[in-house]
Amino acid sequence: MNNVETLCHVKYIVEVGGEAFAKIGTPNNTGTRIFCVSGHVQRPGYYEFPCGTITMGQLLNEVCGGPLPGRKFKAVIPGGSSAKILRFGERFKGKRKVGNDMVDYDWGVEDVPLDFDSLGMIGTMGGSGGVIVMDDSVNMVEALANINAFYSHESCGQCTPCREGSLWMKKITTRMVHGQARTEDAALLKGVADQIPGRTICAFGEACSWPTQSFLAKFGDEFKATPRPGRRPKPEDLIV
Repeated sequence: MNNVETLCHVKYIVEVGGEAFAKIGTPNNTGTRIFCVSGHVQRPGYYEFPCGTITMGQLLNEVCGGPLPGRKFKAVIPGGSSAKILRFGERFKGKRKVGNDMVDYDWGVEDVPLDFDSLGMIGTMGGSGGVIVMDDSVNMVEALANINAFYSHESCGQCTPCREGSLWMKKITTRMVHGQARTEDAALLKGVADQIPGRTICAFGEACSWPTQSFLAKFGDEFKATPRPGRRPKPEDLIV
C-alpha cells in the first residue's frame, strides 16, 4: 500500500506500536483519519483527526469555515467520488451500539460522526476520506456527468458490465447536460447503474455505479429532464 494516509500512519505506528495507535479514535474505529476537504467551503484543506471524534458539521463549519458567503450546503460526498452522496436536510434514524447498549440515533448530515461505522450505517462510506462539498449553486446533473466521465475513462475494460455500463452512464449524462435530455433518460440511467454492482471482478464496478445510484436517489427531480434545446453534444457522445 502506498496511499498518502497509509504512509502518514506507518512512521508513527513503527515508533509507538500498534497497540498505542489503536487507542486513538473510538471503539472499532481506531487510529486517525485524514480528510481532504475540497469544494464549496471557505477553508478547503487537508485535516487529520482521531477517527470518530468529529462530526461532519464540525469539520465543514468549524474547521473549514462554513459555506461560501451567501451560499448554503446542498450535498457532500464523504469518502471520495465513489462514496454515495449525502443531501443536506435529510435525516437518518436507527439504532447503534454504544458500549454494551443499543441506542437510537436521529442524525442530520451535520450530526454524523466521521468514522467508518457511522457512515456505513447511513448508506455511504468513509472511503478515502476525500470530502467533496457542494453548495446550492451546483447543478447535480453536471456534477454527476463530471464523475461519470472520470469513471468511464478509468475503467480497464476487462468486465463487460463495467466497460459498457460506465460508458453508457457517461453518454447519458453528457446528453443531459448538453441540452439533449429525453424524458426516459433518468430511468435509463438508473437501469444501467443497477446492472453493474456485483457483476465485475474488482470493486470498480461498484465504484462507478454508486455515484449514479445515489445522485438519482437523493436528487431525482433534477434528473427528470424533458427534451429541451441547447448545445448539441459531439456525435461520439450520443447513444444511437
